[in-house]
Amino acid sequence: MAAVIPSAPAPNVSSTFGRLARRDAVVRTALIAVLWLGVLLVAYWWAAGGGFQDLGSSLTDALMSLGRLSGLVGSALLLAQVLLIARVPLLERAYGQDRLVRIHRIVGFTSFDLIVVHVVLITWAYAAGRLSSTPATLWNLTWDYPGMLLAVAGTLLLILVVVTSLRAARRRLRYESWHLLHLYGYLGAGLALPHQLWTGQEFLASPRATYFWWAAWAAVAATVLVFRVLAPLVRNYRHGLRVAAIFPEGPGVVSVHLIGRRLDRLRAEPGQYFTWRFLDREGWTRANPFSLSAAPDGQTLRITVQNDGDGSASVAALRPGQRVLVEGPFGRMTPRARTQRKVAMIGAGVGLAPLRALAEGLGYAQGEAVLLQRYRSHPLFSGELGGLRERRGLNVVAMPGPRRSLGSWVGEGYDGYTDTQVLLGWIPDLVQRDVYVCGPPAWTAAVRKAAEQAGLPREQWHEEAFGW
Repeated sequence: MAAVIPSAPAPNVSSTFGRLARRDAVVRTALIAVLWLGVLLVAYWWAAGGGFQDLGSSLTDALMSLGRLSGLVGSALLLAQVLLIARVPLLERAYGQDRLVRIHRIVGFTSFDLIVVHVVLITWAYAAGRLSSTPATLWNLTWDYPGMLLAVAGTLLLILVVVTSLRAARRRLRYESWHLLHLYGYLGAGLALPHQLWTGQEFLASPRATYFWWAAWAAVAATVLVFRVLAPLVRNYRHGLRVAAIFPEGPGVVSVHLIGRRLDRLRAEPGQYFTWRFLDREGWTRANPFSLSAAPDGQTLRITVQNDGDGSASVAALRPGQRVLVEGPFGRMTPRARTQRKVAMIGAGVGLAPLRALAEGLGYAQGEAVLLQRYRSHPLFSGELGGLRERRGLNVVAMPGPRRSLGSWVGEGYDGYTDTQVLLGWIPDLVQRDVYVCGPPAWTAAVRKAAEQAGLPREQWHEEAFGW
């Protein structure tokens, strides 16, 4: 291999590609605009209710005013962060699950901070500005004001969600346990908001504000009910997924073939993943995220799982005929995100699973698709990738062996070349391609760094995490 540093050619954009990606960009812009308009609207109602005038009055009035503002904005963001993770198909397609989760985390932490500020300032104001009286005042507010007991219960649940969402806590929790605990966030949001509708100054003084908040709260609750509860129930009843067969793919890796009714109506795309619950086994209530490892054909589905956790370890023991519950499909590492005629796929270990599905499901001509496969000792899907090479002209590059260093994405044998040079050596026209990447987080970050240094535009980079 000779490392070649190409000049930066103009991207080869076809009008066929990028249409759905542009539509998704419009949805993302619209969502941001709606979020900001909502925040500005509640801030306007605060100002119209004398918020600025109260800031220049007494300490008690200033504390009350700031407490009202932080509560209003925090409540708006609380509803927004619930909506972001409500599995709304329009948002899922526009953002992808992992990006939605990142935004959800930022909005969620911000709303929680504002709600804490709201509680502190309002209690301080009711205590007439005396810090020593705030504990007793908080107790009296909790017992004497409508909805406050519910708000306290909701806040405690939100604290549970926030604490378990911290990186230090997540490292100590299994994905399945974290996922189950995180569902309490919906209940926390539902309990924390009603007291504002019953006692808040803006709501009592302005019928329009009252209607707006009740409508917003009801709309978000209905969205969660439809897309997090009813839609999965209908989907699983309609399709009746069952395990058809389990095949070994390599040491500690198995593929599970699934059958069901009218699977074409799942609308799954290559590169996506579902969360899976295999019934009739211990721990079936905990969902596990696994990617499709074959392009959906409307009749069967396939996932490929590595034994690296409690949930994945038990997959090898599944039996044909076992029932399966799913949520999804999720993810935007799909043909939908594509903007270029040429594509590059780069995977490591079992991260090759969604790329194997993409290699089968993407449209490309001879020489337009390349797949770099990193593995330590045993390549996955070697026979199937060989078939795609013969039938469709997929260029498969095997890169075996351990990584040469923890901060590198390449294996041994590339002495004298940087990670970026290795990447451009195998894919000289990288900037003319959409790049799909899947592998361990640190490894993926190293590939991303090399691609950025090679000049790859951000919109042509596609990766997917499981939102954890």
